[in-house]
Amino acid sequence: MKKVVISLLVFFSLSSCTDLNDSLYDRIPSDNYPENDIQGALITVPVYEPMQELLDWGGWWFAQEVTSDEVVCPTRHTDWDDGGKWRALHTHEWDNTTEAVSAMWSRFYKGIVEANRLIETLEGSSDPATLSTIGKLKVMRAFYYYLLIDNYGDVPYVTAFSAAEEFPSKTPRAEVFAAIVADIEASIPNISESVTKTAVTKSMAYTLLAKLYLNAEIYTGTAQWAKAEEACDNVIASGAYSLEMNSLSPFVTQNELSLENIFTIPFDEDSYEGFNLHMRTLTYSSNLTYDMPVGPWNGFAAMEDHYNSYEDVDTRRAGFMVGQQYTSTGSEIVDETAGSKLIINPHIPALKMDATYTPEEIRMSGARAIKFEIAMGAKDNLSNDFPVFRYADVLLMKAEAMIRQGNSGDIYVNMVRSRAGVSNWTGTTLDQILEERGREMFWEAHRRQDLIRFGKFTSAWWEKSASSADRNTFPIPQWVLDSNPNL
Repeated sequence: MKKVVISLLVFFSLSSCTDLNDSLYDRIPSDNYPENDIQGALITVPVYEPMQELLDWGGWWFAQEVTSDEVVCPTRHTDWDDGGKWRALHTHEWDNTTEAVSAMWSRFYKGIVEANRLIETLEGSSDPATLSTIGKLKVMRAFYYYLLIDNYGDVPYVTAFSAAEEFPSKTPRAEVFAAIVADIEASIPNISESVTKTAVTKSMAYTLLAKLYLNAEIYTGTAQWAKAEEACDNVIASGAYSLEMNSLSPFVTQNELSLENIFTIPFDEDSYEGFNLHMRTLTYSSNLTYDMPVGPWNGFAAMEDHYNSYEDVDTRRAGFMVGQQYTSTGSEIVDETAGSKLIINPHIPALKMDATYTPEEIRMSGARAIKFEIAMGAKDNLSNDFPVFRYADVLLMKAEAMIRQGNSGDIYVNMVRSRAGVSNWTGTTLDQILEERGREMFWEAHRRQDLIRFGKFTSAWWEKSASSADRNTFPIPQWVLDSNPNL
Protein backbone atom coordinates (compact mmCIF):
# COMPACT_ATOMS: atom_id res chain seq x y z
CA MET A 1 0.00 0.00 0.00
CA LYS A 2 1.30 3.42 -0.86
CA LYS A 3 2.20 5.79 1.94
CA VAL A 4 -0.09 8.69 2.77
CA VAL A 5 0.75 11.51 0.39
CA ILE A 6 1.24 14.95 1.88
CA SER A 7 2.03 17.09 -1.14
CA LEU A 8 2.36 16.99 -4.90
CA LEU A 9 6.10 16.72 -4.47
CA VAL A 10 5.73 13.64 -2.31
CA PHE A 11 3.27 12.21 -4.82
CA PHE A 12 5.84 12.47 -7.57
CA SER A 13 8.72 11.08 -5.53
CA LEU A 14 6.71 8.08 -4.31
CA SER A 15 5.48 7.27 -7.80
CA SER A 16 8.82 7.42 -9.56
CA CYS A 17 8.89 3.71 -10.45
CA THR A 18 7.56 2.93 -13.91
CA ASP A 19 8.15 -0.84 -13.82
CA LEU A 20 4.86 -2.31 -15.06
CA ASN A 21 5.89 -5.72 -13.76
CA ASP A 22 5.02 -4.62 -10.22
CA SER A 23 1.89 -6.21 -8.77
CA LEU A 24 -1.01 -3.85 -9.21
CA TYR A 25 -3.66 -5.99 -7.55
CA ASP A 26 -2.88 -5.24 -3.91
CA ARG A 27 -5.62 -2.63 -3.74
CA ILE A 28 -8.32 -3.49 -6.28
CA PRO A 29 -9.16 -7.01 -7.44
CA SER A 30 -8.43 -7.10 -11.17
CA ASP A 31 -11.77 -8.65 -12.02
CA ASN A 32 -13.49 -5.57 -10.60
CA TYR A 33 -11.96 -3.48 -13.35
CA PRO A 34 -12.30 -5.53 -16.55
CA GLU A 35 -10.77 -4.16 -19.72
CA ASN A 36 -10.79 -5.26 -23.35
CA ASP A 37 -7.22 -6.49 -23.15
CA ILE A 38 -4.88 -7.86 -20.49
CA GLN A 39 -2.43 -4.98 -20.90
CA GLY A 40 -5.20 -2.45 -20.29
CA ALA A 41 -6.32 -4.25 -17.14
CA LEU A 42 -2.79 -4.43 -15.76
CA ILE A 43 -1.99 -0.81 -16.46
CA THR A 44 -5.14 1.14 -15.61
CA VAL A 45 -6.10 -0.45 -12.29
CA PRO A 46 -4.05 1.91 -10.03
CA VAL A 47 -5.72 4.97 -11.55
CA TYR A 48 -9.08 3.92 -10.12
CA GLU A 49 -7.77 3.25 -6.61
CA PRO A 50 -8.44 6.72 -5.10
CA MET A 51 -12.16 6.30 -5.84
CA GLN A 52 -12.39 3.70 -3.08
CA GLU A 53 -12.20 6.45 -0.44
CA LEU A 54 -14.54 8.99 -2.02
CA LEU A 55 -17.53 7.98 0.12
CA ASP A 56 -15.68 7.84 3.40
CA TRP A 57 -12.45 9.43 4.60
CA GLY A 58 -11.70 10.88 1.19
CA GLY A 59 -14.27 13.53 2.12
CA TRP A 60 -15.88 13.96 -1.32
CA TRP A 61 -19.32 12.55 -0.49
CA PHE A 62 -19.50 14.54 2.74
CA ALA A 63 -18.51 17.76 0.95
CA GLN A 64 -21.23 17.30 -1.69
CA GLU A 65 -24.11 16.20 0.54
CA VAL A 66 -23.67 17.53 4.08
CA THR A 67 -23.10 21.05 2.70
CA SER A 68 -26.42 20.86 0.84
CA ASP A 69 -30.12 21.24 1.59
CA GLU A 70 -30.84 17.51 1.63
CA VAL A 71 -28.53 15.77 4.14
CA VAL A 72 -27.68 16.71 7.70
CA CYS A 73 -25.60 15.20 10.47
CA PRO A 74 -27.05 16.65 13.67
CA THR A 75 -25.22 16.51 16.97
CA ARG A 76 -27.16 14.00 19.05
CA HIS A 77 -26.32 15.00 22.65
CA THR A 78 -22.80 13.56 23.08
CA ASP A 79 -22.79 11.76 19.74
CA TRP A 80 -21.67 13.16 16.38
CA ASP A 81 -20.22 16.41 17.70
CA ASP A 82 -16.74 15.49 16.42
CA GLY A 83 -15.35 18.93 17.08
CA GLY A 84 -18.16 20.56 15.12
CA LYS A 85 -16.90 19.34 11.73
CA TRP A 86 -20.36 18.25 10.55
CA ARG A 87 -22.02 21.50 11.67
CA ALA A 88 -19.28 23.47 9.87
CA LEU A 89 -20.21 21.77 6.61
CA HIS A 90 -23.93 22.30 7.16
CA THR A 91 -23.64 25.99 8.06
CA HIS A 92 -20.95 26.73 5.43
CA GLU A 93 -18.48 27.74 8.13
CA TRP A 94 -15.71 25.38 7.10
CA ASP A 95 -12.08 26.49 6.75
CA ASN A 96 -9.06 24.91 5.09
CA THR A 97 -8.46 22.56 8.01
CA THR A 98 -11.98 21.09 8.08
CA GLU A 99 -11.58 17.36 7.55
CA ALA A 100 -13.70 16.84 4.43
CA VAL A 101 -12.24 19.94 2.76
CA SER A 102 -8.71 18.84 3.59
CA ALA A 103 -9.09 15.18 2.61
CA MET A 104 -10.31 15.44 -0.99
CA TRP A 105 -7.22 17.08 -2.46
CA SER A 106 -4.77 14.22 -2.00
CA ARG A 107 -7.19 11.58 -3.31
CA PHE A 108 -7.79 13.49 -6.54
CA TYR A 109 -4.12 14.18 -7.16
CA LYS A 110 -3.18 10.61 -6.36
CA GLY A 111 -5.27 9.49 -9.34
CA ILE A 112 -3.74 12.21 -11.52
CA VAL A 113 -0.18 11.25 -10.67
CA GLU A 114 -0.90 7.57 -11.39
CA ALA A 115 -2.36 8.57 -14.77
CA ASN A 116 0.59 10.82 -15.60
CA ARG A 117 3.07 8.07 -14.72
CA LEU A 118 1.39 5.49 -16.92
CA ILE A 119 0.69 7.83 -19.84
CA GLU A 120 4.38 8.79 -19.92
CA THR A 121 5.31 5.11 -20.04
CA LEU A 122 2.97 4.32 -22.92
CA GLU A 123 3.08 7.41 -25.11
CA GLY A 124 4.71 7.05 -28.50
CA SER A 125 3.07 3.76 -29.34
CA SER A 126 0.85 3.44 -32.42
CA ASP A 127 -0.67 0.15 -31.30
CA PRO A 128 -4.49 0.49 -31.22
CA ALA A 129 -4.82 -1.30 -27.87
CA THR A 130 -2.19 0.97 -26.32
CA LEU A 131 -3.86 4.08 -27.78
CA SER A 132 -7.11 2.90 -26.21
CA THR A 133 -5.40 2.49 -22.84
CA ILE A 134 -3.85 5.96 -23.09
CA GLY A 135 -7.25 7.39 -23.93
CA LYS A 136 -8.79 5.79 -20.86
CA LEU A 137 -5.98 7.08 -18.68
CA LYS A 138 -6.47 10.61 -20.01
CA VAL A 139 -10.21 10.44 -19.38
CA MET A 140 -9.63 9.30 -15.81
CA ARG A 141 -7.10 12.11 -15.35
CA ALA A 142 -9.74 14.51 -16.67
CA PHE A 143 -12.26 13.02 -14.24
CA TYR A 144 -10.04 13.82 -11.27
CA TYR A 145 -9.36 17.34 -12.58
CA TYR A 146 -13.12 17.77 -13.02
CA LEU A 147 -13.55 16.97 -9.33
CA LEU A 148 -10.73 19.37 -8.46
CA ILE A 149 -12.03 22.39 -10.37
CA ASP A 150 -15.57 21.65 -9.22
CA ASN A 151 -14.55 21.70 -5.57
CA TYR A 152 -11.52 23.99 -5.42
CA GLY A 153 -11.64 26.25 -8.49
CA ASP A 154 -8.11 27.20 -9.60
CA VAL A 155 -5.70 24.30 -9.04
CA PRO A 156 -2.26 23.20 -10.24
CA TYR A 157 -2.60 21.54 -13.64
CA VAL A 158 0.16 18.99 -14.09
CA THR A 159 0.31 16.47 -16.95
CA ALA A 160 4.00 15.54 -16.73
CA PHE A 161 5.49 12.91 -14.48
CA SER A 162 9.28 12.70 -14.69
CA ALA A 163 9.64 16.38 -15.59
CA ALA A 164 6.89 17.65 -13.28
CA GLU A 165 7.51 20.90 -11.42
CA GLU A 166 8.47 20.48 -7.80
CA PHE A 167 6.12 23.24 -6.65
CA PRO A 168 3.46 23.87 -9.32
CA SER A 169 1.44 27.08 -9.26
CA LYS A 170 -2.31 27.33 -9.70
CA THR A 171 -3.82 27.32 -13.18
CA PRO A 172 -7.05 29.27 -13.74
CA ARG A 173 -10.13 27.08 -13.57
CA ALA A 174 -11.19 27.97 -17.13
CA GLU A 175 -7.83 26.85 -18.53
CA VAL A 176 -8.02 23.51 -16.74
CA PHE A 177 -11.56 23.10 -18.06
CA ALA A 178 -10.46 23.72 -21.65
CA ALA A 179 -7.53 21.33 -21.36
CA ILE A 180 -9.47 18.41 -19.92
CA VAL A 181 -12.36 18.87 -22.37
CA ALA A 182 -9.85 18.73 -25.22
CA ASP A 183 -8.28 15.59 -23.74
CA ILE A 184 -11.64 13.82 -23.44
CA GLU A 185 -12.77 14.74 -26.94
CA ALA A 186 -9.47 13.63 -28.45
CA SER A 187 -9.56 10.34 -26.51
CA ILE A 188 -13.14 9.28 -27.24
CA PRO A 189 -12.46 7.91 -30.77
CA ASN A 190 -9.89 5.49 -29.31
CA ILE A 191 -12.20 4.18 -26.56
CA SER A 192 -14.45 1.18 -27.10
CA GLU A 193 -18.25 1.01 -26.92
CA SER A 194 -17.97 -1.40 -23.98
CA VAL A 195 -20.70 -1.28 -21.32
CA THR A 196 -18.26 -2.10 -18.52
CA LYS A 197 -19.51 -0.25 -15.43
CA THR A 198 -16.27 0.04 -13.50
CA ALA A 199 -13.87 1.44 -16.10
CA VAL A 200 -13.74 4.18 -18.70
CA THR A 201 -16.01 3.58 -21.70
CA LYS A 202 -17.14 5.84 -24.50
CA SER A 203 -20.42 6.59 -22.70
CA MET A 204 -18.62 7.28 -19.44
CA ALA A 205 -16.47 9.82 -21.30
CA TYR A 206 -19.51 11.44 -22.89
CA THR A 207 -21.25 11.64 -19.50
CA LEU A 208 -18.19 13.33 -18.05
CA LEU A 209 -18.28 15.78 -20.96
CA ALA A 210 -21.97 16.44 -20.27
CA LYS A 211 -21.14 17.26 -16.65
CA LEU A 212 -18.38 19.62 -17.69
CA TYR A 213 -20.43 21.40 -20.33
CA LEU A 214 -23.49 21.62 -18.08
CA ASN A 215 -21.38 23.46 -15.50
CA ALA A 216 -19.26 25.39 -18.00
CA GLU A 217 -20.78 28.74 -17.04
CA ILE A 218 -19.67 28.17 -13.45
CA TYR A 219 -16.21 26.97 -14.44
CA THR A 220 -15.47 29.44 -17.25
CA GLY A 221 -18.11 32.18 -17.27
CA THR A 222 -19.49 30.99 -20.63
CA ALA A 223 -22.50 28.68 -20.86
CA GLN A 224 -22.30 25.70 -23.22
CA TRP A 225 -25.79 24.21 -23.01
CA ALA A 226 -25.88 22.94 -26.61
CA LYS A 227 -22.67 20.98 -26.13
CA ALA A 228 -24.02 19.55 -22.87
CA GLU A 229 -27.12 18.38 -24.71
CA GLU A 230 -25.01 16.89 -27.51
CA ALA A 231 -22.94 14.90 -25.02
CA CYS A 232 -26.13 13.55 -23.45
CA ASP A 233 -27.43 12.65 -26.90
CA ASN A 234 -24.34 10.54 -27.53
CA VAL A 235 -25.02 8.51 -24.39
CA ILE A 236 -28.69 8.11 -25.27
CA ALA A 237 -27.89 7.16 -28.87
CA SER A 238 -25.57 4.38 -27.73
CA GLY A 239 -28.66 2.36 -26.84
CA ALA A 240 -26.67 0.67 -24.08
CA TYR A 241 -28.57 2.15 -21.15
CA SER A 242 -32.17 2.42 -19.99
CA LEU A 243 -34.11 3.22 -16.84
CA GLU A 244 -34.77 0.30 -14.55
CA MET A 245 -38.44 -0.48 -13.97
CA ASN A 246 -38.15 0.26 -10.26
CA SER A 247 -36.70 3.52 -8.97
CA LEU A 248 -34.51 1.75 -6.41
CA SER A 249 -33.29 -1.10 -8.62
CA PRO A 250 -30.01 0.67 -9.57
CA PHE A 251 -29.06 0.56 -5.88
CA VAL A 252 -29.66 -3.07 -4.91
CA THR A 253 -26.83 -5.12 -3.47
CA GLN A 254 -26.24 -7.02 -6.70
CA ASN A 255 -26.35 -4.02 -9.04
CA GLU A 256 -23.26 -4.88 -11.09
CA LEU A 257 -25.29 -5.43 -14.27
CA SER A 258 -27.84 -2.64 -13.88
CA LEU A 259 -28.80 -1.25 -17.29
CA GLU A 260 -29.04 2.20 -15.71
CA ASN A 261 -25.61 2.57 -14.16
CA ILE A 262 -22.89 3.96 -16.45
CA PHE A 263 -19.83 4.33 -14.20
CA THR A 264 -19.62 2.82 -10.73
CA ILE A 265 -17.29 2.17 -7.82
CA PRO A 266 -17.29 -1.62 -7.28
CA PHE A 267 -17.56 -1.93 -3.53
CA ASP A 268 -17.47 -5.28 -1.75
CA GLU A 269 -18.12 -5.88 1.94
CA ASP A 270 -14.96 -7.97 2.26
CA SER A 271 -12.53 -7.32 -0.59
CA TYR A 272 -13.18 -3.66 -1.48
CA GLU A 273 -14.44 -1.79 1.55
CA GLY A 274 -15.38 1.88 1.74
CA PHE A 275 -19.17 2.01 1.42
CA ASN A 276 -20.35 2.47 5.00
CA LEU A 277 -22.94 5.22 4.65
CA HIS A 278 -25.58 2.85 6.05
CA MET A 279 -23.60 2.74 9.30
CA ARG A 280 -23.74 6.52 9.47
CA THR A 281 -27.51 6.81 8.95
CA LEU A 282 -29.18 3.72 10.49
CA THR A 283 -30.24 3.86 14.13
CA TYR A 284 -28.37 2.05 16.86
CA SER A 285 -31.00 -0.72 16.82
CA SER A 286 -31.35 -1.11 13.05
CA ASN A 287 -29.09 -4.14 13.25
CA LEU A 288 -32.17 -5.96 14.57
CA THR A 289 -34.05 -5.13 11.35
CA TYR A 290 -31.33 -6.43 9.06
CA ASP A 291 -29.72 -9.08 11.30
CA MET A 292 -26.49 -7.14 11.10
CA PRO A 293 -23.50 -8.45 13.08
CA VAL A 294 -22.55 -4.82 13.88
CA GLY A 295 -24.43 -1.91 15.38
CA PRO A 296 -24.94 1.23 13.24
CA TRP A 297 -23.99 4.69 14.47
CA ASN A 298 -27.26 6.71 14.30
CA GLY A 299 -26.09 9.88 12.58
CA PHE A 300 -26.91 11.22 9.12
CA ALA A 301 -30.50 11.96 8.14
CA ALA A 302 -32.50 13.63 5.40
CA MET A 303 -33.42 17.26 5.93
CA GLU A 304 -37.10 17.41 6.80
CA ASP A 305 -37.98 19.73 3.91
CA HIS A 306 -36.25 17.42 1.48
CA TYR A 307 -38.10 14.37 2.76
CA ASN A 308 -41.39 16.25 2.54
CA SER A 309 -40.72 17.19 -1.09
CA TYR A 310 -41.67 13.65 -2.18
CA GLU A 311 -45.34 13.01 -2.94
CA ASP A 312 -46.98 10.16 -1.03
CA VAL A 313 -47.23 8.11 -4.23
CA ASP A 314 -43.58 8.66 -5.19
CA THR A 315 -41.92 5.23 -5.22
CA ARG A 316 -38.63 6.87 -4.24
CA ARG A 317 -40.03 7.43 -0.74
CA ALA A 318 -39.28 3.76 -0.14
CA GLY A 319 -35.65 4.85 0.04
CA PHE A 320 -36.27 6.38 3.47
CA MET A 321 -36.71 4.77 6.88
CA VAL A 322 -39.45 6.41 8.94
CA GLY A 323 -42.08 5.34 11.48
CA GLN A 324 -42.15 2.36 13.83
CA GLN A 325 -39.20 0.04 13.30
CA TYR A 326 -39.35 -3.74 13.49
CA THR A 327 -36.97 -6.63 13.92
CA SER A 328 -36.37 -9.08 11.10
CA THR A 329 -39.06 -11.31 12.64
CA GLY A 330 -41.66 -8.53 12.79
CA SER A 331 -41.48 -7.53 16.44
CA GLU A 332 -41.58 -3.86 17.41
CA ILE A 333 -38.16 -2.48 18.28
CA VAL A 334 -37.87 -0.62 21.58
CA ASP A 335 -35.05 1.83 22.09
CA GLU A 336 -33.71 0.80 25.47
CA THR A 337 -32.08 4.16 26.25
CA ALA A 338 -35.24 6.13 25.45
CA GLY A 339 -37.42 3.46 27.03
CA SER A 340 -39.94 3.74 24.22
CA LYS A 341 -40.75 2.25 20.85
CA LEU A 342 -38.31 3.12 18.07
CA ILE A 343 -40.41 5.42 15.90
CA ILE A 344 -38.36 7.50 13.46
CA ASN A 345 -39.78 11.00 13.03
CA PRO A 346 -38.74 13.01 9.92
CA HIS A 347 -38.75 16.15 12.09
CA ILE A 348 -35.34 17.14 13.46
CA PRO A 349 -35.75 19.67 16.29
CA ALA A 350 -32.26 21.25 16.04
CA LEU A 351 -28.88 20.93 14.40
CA LYS A 352 -27.37 20.53 17.86
CA MET A 353 -29.50 18.55 20.29
CA ASP A 354 -28.28 18.65 23.87
CA ALA A 355 -29.68 17.19 27.08
CA THR A 356 -32.62 19.61 27.00
CA TYR A 357 -34.16 17.52 24.23
CA THR A 358 -35.96 14.28 24.90
CA PRO A 359 -34.20 10.96 24.27
CA GLU A 360 -36.73 10.30 21.51
CA GLU A 361 -35.87 13.59 19.77
CA ILE A 362 -32.14 12.98 20.07
CA ARG A 363 -32.12 9.34 19.01
CA MET A 364 -35.09 9.02 16.64
CA SER A 365 -35.26 12.27 14.67
CA GLY A 366 -34.69 12.52 10.94
CA ALA A 367 -35.66 10.20 8.08
CA ARG A 368 -32.84 7.74 7.46
CA ALA A 369 -31.52 6.87 3.99
CA ILE A 370 -32.03 3.28 2.82
CA LYS A 371 -31.94 4.12 -0.89
CA PHE A 372 -29.10 1.66 -1.30
CA GLU A 373 -30.42 -1.76 -0.38
CA ILE A 374 -29.22 -3.08 2.97
CA ALA A 375 -29.04 -6.82 2.60
CA MET A 376 -29.95 -9.13 5.45
CA GLY A 377 -26.82 -9.80 7.43
CA ALA A 378 -25.11 -6.69 6.04
CA LYS A 379 -21.73 -5.91 7.54
CA ASP A 380 -20.17 -2.53 8.29
CA ASN A 381 -19.39 -2.15 4.57
CA LEU A 382 -21.88 -2.74 1.76
CA SER A 383 -21.37 -4.66 -1.47
CA ASN A 384 -23.59 -2.33 -3.53
CA ASP A 385 -21.69 -0.63 -6.35
CA PHE A 386 -21.96 3.16 -6.11
CA PRO A 387 -23.05 4.88 -9.36
CA VAL A 388 -20.91 7.92 -10.10
CA PHE A 389 -22.77 8.39 -13.40
CA ARG A 390 -26.28 7.07 -14.03
CA TYR A 391 -28.65 7.15 -17.00
CA ALA A 392 -31.43 8.95 -15.10
CA ASP A 393 -28.95 11.76 -14.51
CA VAL A 394 -28.20 11.90 -18.25
CA LEU A 395 -31.94 12.28 -18.99
CA LEU A 396 -32.29 15.07 -16.42
CA MET A 397 -29.19 16.83 -17.76
CA LYS A 398 -30.63 16.59 -21.27
CA ALA A 399 -33.92 18.10 -20.06
CA GLU A 400 -32.13 20.93 -18.25
CA ALA A 401 -29.91 21.76 -21.22
CA MET A 402 -32.96 21.92 -23.50
CA ILE A 403 -34.89 24.19 -21.14
CA ARG A 404 -31.93 26.53 -20.77
CA GLN A 405 -31.92 26.87 -24.57
CA GLY A 406 -35.60 27.81 -24.61
CA ASN A 407 -36.90 24.39 -25.59
CA SER A 408 -39.14 21.91 -23.81
CA GLY A 409 -37.48 19.24 -21.70
CA ASP A 410 -40.74 17.60 -20.66
CA ILE A 411 -40.24 14.30 -22.45
CA TYR A 412 -36.95 13.55 -20.66
CA VAL A 413 -37.87 14.68 -17.16
CA ASN A 414 -41.17 12.82 -17.44
CA MET A 415 -39.35 9.58 -18.20
CA VAL A 416 -37.86 9.85 -14.72
CA ARG A 417 -41.06 11.05 -13.07
CA SER A 418 -43.20 8.33 -14.67
CA ARG A 419 -40.84 5.68 -13.38
CA ALA A 420 -41.31 7.16 -9.89
CA GLY A 421 -45.11 6.93 -10.20
CA VAL A 422 -45.80 10.66 -10.15
CA SER A 423 -47.65 12.76 -12.69
CA ASN A 424 -46.08 14.13 -15.86
CA TRP A 425 -45.24 17.80 -16.16
CA THR A 426 -46.01 20.23 -18.96
CA GLY A 427 -43.85 23.30 -19.44
CA THR A 428 -41.20 22.13 -16.97
CA THR A 429 -39.29 25.03 -15.44
CA LEU A 430 -35.70 25.20 -14.24
CA ASP A 431 -36.89 25.38 -10.62
CA GLN A 432 -38.78 22.16 -11.17
CA ILE A 433 -35.71 20.54 -12.69
CA LEU A 434 -33.68 21.41 -9.60
CA GLU A 435 -36.39 19.98 -7.36
CA GLU A 436 -36.62 16.80 -9.40
CA ARG A 437 -32.86 16.36 -9.47
CA GLY A 438 -32.93 16.56 -5.68
CA ARG A 439 -35.51 13.82 -5.41
CA GLU A 440 -33.97 11.53 -8.02
CA MET A 441 -30.28 12.02 -7.26
CA PHE A 442 -30.55 12.14 -3.44
CA TRP A 443 -27.63 10.57 -1.55
CA GLU A 444 -25.54 10.28 -4.78
CA ALA A 445 -23.25 13.31 -4.22
CA HIS A 446 -24.69 15.63 -6.87
CA ARG A 447 -26.56 18.19 -4.76
CA ARG A 448 -23.82 20.72 -3.99
CA GLN A 449 -22.92 21.04 -7.67
CA ASP A 450 -26.58 21.33 -8.69
CA LEU A 451 -27.32 24.06 -6.14
CA ILE A 452 -24.29 26.06 -7.29
CA ARG A 453 -25.30 25.79 -10.95
CA PHE A 454 -28.80 27.02 -10.11
CA GLY A 455 -27.52 29.86 -7.91
CA LYS A 456 -29.03 28.40 -4.72
CA PHE A 457 -26.06 27.03 -2.80
CA THR A 458 -25.53 30.18 -0.75
CA SER A 459 -29.23 30.54 0.12
CA ALA A 460 -30.51 30.23 3.67
CA TRP A 461 -32.19 26.99 4.74
CA TRP A 462 -32.92 25.13 7.96
CA GLU A 463 -30.31 26.01 10.59
CA LYS A 464 -28.18 27.76 7.96
CA SER A 465 -27.96 31.49 7.22
CA ALA A 466 -27.27 32.82 3.74
CA SER A 467 -23.58 32.35 2.96
CA SER A 468 -21.19 34.37 0.82
CA ALA A 469 -20.19 33.60 -2.77
CA ASP A 470 -16.75 32.37 -1.73
CA ARG A 471 -18.49 29.28 -0.31
CA ASN A 472 -19.06 28.04 -3.87
CA THR A 473 -15.56 26.58 -3.77
CA PHE A 474 -13.52 25.11 -0.96
CA PRO A 475 -10.19 26.63 0.09
CA ILE A 476 -6.96 24.83 -0.71
CA PRO A 477 -6.15 22.73 2.38
CA GLN A 478 -3.70 24.22 4.85
CA TRP A 479 -1.39 21.22 4.65
CA VAL A 480 -1.08 21.80 0.90
CA LEU A 481 -0.24 25.48 1.39
CA ASP A 482 2.36 24.50 3.94
CA SER A 483 4.04 22.11 1.51
CA ASN A 484 3.96 24.28 -1.64
CA PRO A 485 5.12 27.92 -1.36
CA ASN A 486 3.73 28.70 -4.85
CA LEU A 487 0.17 28.25 -3.60
